[in-house]
Amino acid sequence: MSVHELKRPPVAEPLAADGRLSLPQALEQLRHWAQVSPLQTALRHKRHGQWYAWRWIDALRDVERLADGLRQQGFSEQSRLALSGAFEPNLLLLALAAQSIGAQVLSLGDELGPEALRQALWRLQPSHAFVHSRQQLRQWLAAVQHAPTPLVLISNQQVPRLPADAPQPLVEFAALLGASEAPQRQVYWRQPVAAAQLWSEEGTQWQDGLKVVLEQWLSSGHSLAFPESRGSAGRDRRDVAPSGLLLSAERLQRLADDIENRLAPPHSWRRQLCEWALAHPEHRLARLLKNRVRRLLGFQRLDFIWQAPSHAARASAPTWLAEFKRNIA
Repeated sequence: MSVHELKRPPVAEPLAADGRLSLPQALEQLRHWAQVSPLQTALRHKRHGQWYAWRWIDALRDVERLADGLRQQGFSEQSRLALSGAFEPNLLLLALAAQSIGAQVLSLGDELGPEALRQALWRLQPSHAFVHSRQQLRQWLAAVQHAPTPLVLISNQQVPRLPADAPQPLVEFAALLGASEAPQRQVYWRQPVAAAQLWSEEGTQWQDGLKVVLEQWLSSGHSLAFPESRGSAGRDRRDVAPSGLLLSAERLQRLADDIENRLAPPHSWRRQLCEWALAHPEHRLARLLKNRVRRLLGFQRLDFIWQAPSHAARASAPTWLAEFKRNIA
């Protein structure tokens, strides 16, 4: 798709340190894993009911192709890329590509209303933006008409036809990536007990989430998996049985609430049995009950839950989640 030359945007107000992604060693870390473990799985994502995998060498090649694609869309060190949507391989690899060019990478929540989105565009003045869903794309198309500077929209989905005089360029992620080997489809895999598998079901609404996820993934060299959607996260998590969770405090609270909702009603005999199991972990029946809850949640291999330093000291997690943390410790 041809794109008209962009005018250089006016200098916007400096961003707060926590308003942009800063991982100066990210590309070096990615190259390290692509060199020492090129054929090992780096990323997994469920799409249209099927799991797909990216090897470390695939991830590095995609980042390099995306960097070239961004440059063809006028992207440079002075550019600003806004990301909005659920965390998944395309979003992470595009963020790394922008970082490799030296540009700023910003995260915008994918649940912003129209007015909040317009205000964010005026405040941050991104030159390029990546949106995940078709619903987001419609919202952004309406908002960028009033944006202070021209904006290249990158869509993760197939883009609709636009009038010839559309005020902003619109590019599909696939066109930005160019010709590349498709991710490998995994009909089924059995995760080795000793193999680490990170898991995230977050998105850009978690302000520091992109930095956390990229840091944990690239520093550890462990495979990182994502659900097809937030609605399917519980079911997809059971498929993966992750060993580590990368979740915000808010998402952990919702997960704890989900655990509580799965338990029997308070004061019922089944609820009393669960509470007895927690109070008497040495009994075989207690271990059986806890293992069943673990399997239902996809936690049978869980040994790591990431927590922000400000939340790490809080021990007020609901009972079953606190029990998992005690077991990990």
